[in-house]
Amino acid sequence: MKDPGRLEALRLAGLTAAADPGMDRFARLVTRLLRVPVSLVSLLESDRQVFPGMVGMSGFWADRRETPLTHSFCQHVVADGKPLVLSDARLHPRTCASLAIPDLQVIAYAGMPLTDADGHVLGSLCAIDHQPRTWTADELRDLEDLTAACSMELRLRIASELIQRDRDHAGLLLRAAIELAHAHDLTDLTRRLRHLFQGPAEPTYVGLLLADGGQLWRVIDPDDVRPVESAIDRLEREADFPSALAMREQRTVFVPDRPALLSGFGPEAVAGYDSLGLESVLCVPLPNRLGVLTWCWPRPHILAPTEEAVLSTVAGYVSQAVERTRFVANRLSTAEQLQAAMLTELPDVPGLDMAALYLPAADQDMVGGDWYDAYPLPPAPPATRPALMLSIGDVIGHDVQAATVMGQIRSMLRQASLDDPAHSPAAALHAIDKAIDTLPLGLGATAVHARLDLDDGRWRLTWSNAGHPPPLLHTPEGGVSSLDAHDLLLLGTSDDPPRHDHGRDLPPGSVLLLYTDGLVERRDEDIDTGTAYTASVLARHCDKPLPLLLEALSEGLAEVPQRDDVAVLVVRVSRSGR
Repeated sequence: MKDPGRLEALRLAGLTAAADPGMDRFARLVTRLLRVPVSLVSLLESDRQVFPGMVGMSGFWADRRETPLTHSFCQHVVADGKPLVLSDARLHPRTCASLAIPDLQVIAYAGMPLTDADGHVLGSLCAIDHQPRTWTADELRDLEDLTAACSMELRLRIASELIQRDRDHAGLLLRAAIELAHAHDLTDLTRRLRHLFQGPAEPTYVGLLLADGGQLWRVIDPDDVRPVESAIDRLEREADFPSALAMREQRTVFVPDRPALLSGFGPEAVAGYDSLGLESVLCVPLPNRLGVLTWCWPRPHILAPTEEAVLSTVAGYVSQAVERTRFVANRLSTAEQLQAAMLTELPDVPGLDMAALYLPAADQDMVGGDWYDAYPLPPAPPATRPALMLSIGDVIGHDVQAATVMGQIRSMLRQASLDDPAHSPAAALHAIDKAIDTLPLGLGATAVHARLDLDDGRWRLTWSNAGHPPPLLHTPEGGVSSLDAHDLLLLGTSDDPPRHDHGRDLPPGSVLLLYTDGLVERRDEDIDTGTAYTASVLARHCDKPLPLLLEALSEGLAEVPQRDDVAVLVVRVSRSGR
């Protein structure tokens, strides 16, 4: 009665302890043809019988449309696989003690086995009388014919459900191909896997274990941690677990029910599955010995060939996703180290507060040609007043090549500034023009190069703009203005026109914003609109701590994949000016 194949067929038939019009119709036909007071379509589950078709029964059990096996004659039909015909159940040694006699008034009984296409006996179509009765041959033939028709109805329902399941599997493969391809890390991959499998027939637990030397380590979703995942987060390859066996022997391991788990694996594995309330598990090794994917069910499970093929295909998708996310993680780690080495640690300058932000383009190498720079100038005798050089720039492109060129230009710009006795921003940019003309440094670049000098207690800004988005300046008296004066971008042509320095006093409380175009270029918006929006944000948040100002300026950028890098450098003159 607990045969997994039979129970799976019952599940596919979709009939439980609820009235079903089709099954009630068969029960009515039995009462009409055999002239009996009660007839039932009785299906036997592992611990009860249910009546999706019922006519004539009344009382407590009729309201529930089910009884425990203590009240079941149907269990004998299922166990024997053949009809059970009784003229008086009280006189038969197999049924005389059944509670169906006093509680349901089952005296005469005739039950025929209802079967699926594979020969599993799912229950019985039965005729019941409340008094002794001798069943005629014609009555039994009529009951047999009705049982054949009812069995055919059950088989059609099972076949329809199997067809729908095959469609669901095809849909699952399509969803898996799309969803898993978008996983951005291993945790996200696990989360997407678990969301793929939902529904009453789907596995209730999906686990991913990856190979690491002689061990398998579990990828855990921090938003959905199961107790056993924390307790058993690693497995030795020789562990007595189904997943370890699948990894060792590089084959699919299927455990259909708890008895198979008990007989085939160690107590630690049994305890782990018991803690999750699971009885059945399928373990599929990932290609290239990357690890093992596991699916688990809370009850005995029948693994259809199509289901196994689908889950094996999903394992292939997972393997590709693991390799891709690892490649991206390694690329990102390298890019982050490269970018961190190239970006400046901001100096501590009395009278100035500085902060910076860098966001890489999300669809490339996570490193690019945007940069910022800030460094103090060494005092040149006899002058001892502090001075600071500031730069923001953008090399065309946002990949490792652009980052490499960016590093060269930034270093040369520093050297040019230090070599010029006047520390002229325009002169330094002119030197870069000549270098680009000589060296193979790509398609070109834009930059704002500036100097801040403290003179008689007030800061003065001197800048030169090589085709870059204009800096924004907020002053307490004047609000936000755009420093629009600019020259051509850095192209390295031999006939470059002269570059110019421009000056502006910065009163106490002023905020200077240098940025690259990734900050103001928004999808489907004119760049002037983006610049105006950035200016309004600066005006609203200019008095906030600089990290909060940067957060406000970049709001929404992290949620949308960026087509360009974003670099921002913001400087505030303290209210005292010193």
